[in-house]
Amino acid sequence: MSVLLFADTTPEGKIKKNVLEAVCYGVAAAALMKTEAVAVAAGNASADALSALGRYGVKKVWQAEGEAFERFDGDVYTKALLAAAAKEDAELLVLPHNFHGRALAPLAAARLRAGLVSGAVALPLLEDGFVVKKGVFSGKAFAFVRIDSPKKVITVSPNAFPVKEAGEDTAAVMPLEVPVKAEDIRVRVTSAEQLSGAVPLTDASVIVSGGRGLKGPENWPLLEELAAALGAGLACSRPVAEAGWRPHHEHVGQTGLTVRPDLYMAVGISGAIQHLAGVNGSKCIVAINKDPDAPFFKAADYGIAGDAFEVLPRLTEAVKKYKS
Repeated sequence: MSVLLFADTTPEGKIKKNVLEAVCYGVAAAALMKTEAVAVAAGNASADALSALGRYGVKKVWQAEGEAFERFDGDVYTKALLAAAAKEDAELLVLPHNFHGRALAPLAAARLRAGLVSGAVALPLLEDGFVVKKGVFSGKAFAFVRIDSPKKVITVSPNAFPVKEAGEDTAAVMPLEVPVKAEDIRVRVTSAEQLSGAVPLTDASVIVSGGRGLKGPENWPLLEELAAALGAGLACSRPVAEAGWRPHHEHVGQTGLTVRPDLYMAVGISGAIQHLAGVNGSKCIVAINKDPDAPFFKAADYGIAGDAFEVLPRLTEAVKKYKS
């Protein structure tokens, strides 16, 4: 028996922070279960990046390579997961709660006839079976879900578990043979556009977000300057994305990205329930709005009732002065 971790990688073969969080979660869960943690990767993952997982407590990494794994395909990647799970007789599969993890977890769970908990926020409790804590009702409450099946699958919410190095060990990287037929590949990628130069919102520990209160895209440099000073990711509300002021990949909320940064700063956003559903897992929320009755102030840890066009330059100046 073992715990199998999905070492998801970027197209460049690197491993993101939210994947390392899931890896560290799996290693800690393996320690609780008195077994070892093994990882599986697919595609052009860097051998150095995979062997470096040993620093986080991973003993071995299975790597599936080949033309079939050059682009993400849920069915094909699931084959790699199941092949590694069979080799290791894995009792628990742990994946990051990102786009790939959310696609693979239900596929793997169905094929393994395993219980699935998506978006875990704490290590499993083993005193009374196998119980996992997760957020429910758009983050307004928590549920404790018990998995009774022999095989179990968990996805780990971003920023829910810390990344901790366990030493200087390296993991053994071993080739994983996965038979893939032409008919197994049902998705053909004709082109891909890679974003660069921006902090990925799902990885960002600080996010600065803007709403309609900024009045137009021409005022976004005020937010960009603050985000640059803080080293933060830049986000927006749904109306802003729908108006074309900002690209849709920056949209956070119930119908956009769900984020859990250490600090979420909302500027000119009223705080509709749909937006709060995607950000209320943040550890600290700061709202800036000239309307003192804006709903966001009820959810915020700190609030500034003032004109964003006056507050933002002064706040950016104070951050730069503090960091200098």
